[in-house]
Amino acid sequence: MKIKKENILVIDIGGTNIKATVLSEDGESVHEYKKIETPEKADPKKVLKAIETLTKDFPEVDKIAVGFPGFVKKGVVFTAPNLNNKAFENFDLSKAIATQFKRPVRLVNDADLQGFALIKGKGLEMVITLGTGFGTALFMDGALLPHLELAHLPVRKDIDYDEFIGDDALIKDGEVKWNEKLKEVLKTFKTVINYDHLYLSGGNSKKINFKLDANIKVVNNRDGIKGGVFLWAIEESYSVKTVKP
Repeated sequence: MKIKKENILVIDIGGTNIKATVLSEDGESVHEYKKIETPEKADPKKVLKAIETLTKDFPEVDKIAVGFPGFVKKGVVFTAPNLNNKAFENFDLSKAIATQFKRPVRLVNDADLQGFALIKGKGLEMVITLGTGFGTALFMDGALLPHLELAHLPVRKDIDYDEFIGDDALIKDGEVKWNEKLKEVLKTFKTVINYDHLYLSGGNSKKINFKLDANIKVVNNRDGIKGGVFLWAIEESYSVKTVKP
């Protein structure tokens, strides 16, 4: 008897855009990758409405994987620095999405989600997303480590990594200076994390104009969204919880 493969709706919520696609549990594309602009001053209601609009023509799915730009623990959002931070504080977004779609949901930080698809599964691996803000994820031998909001560590007095290397800094500084600052950032994390492999993702990663170390790779956002399949293939943990409608 042929066993039906489950379809997974994968949603990547960003500070600039919300992206989504439908994949089979084998990672095969079931529906094209689409995106919509993230609403200004996005609160939970606006984000849920944007997701509904984005996915209105998508096929039926069996479960949902979500990446969110902030600190998430067991599906609950604690911070959303590039959205309406106050509105998302302690908000159970995974439960809200499960209720809206009537499907089980797993929701993690967006860099964590991307990392599942990008890593090799050997040694200490780090993912950095260069977009609206500065996202990070850490994995040891393929296992997701507890999320750390390294974006909010200070780089200069009263300036964190989000402000130092995010979109606003790129616009203000220009690409030449931004690249010099990124060199400084990578040097710091090479020393502090001492990773075996580093993956650079996010919309601004394509603006990198200097030679990277042999163990650093620039990857595509569309490759990262496939992490939703891997998210559903692991056991529940400190960071990952299945929320049912």
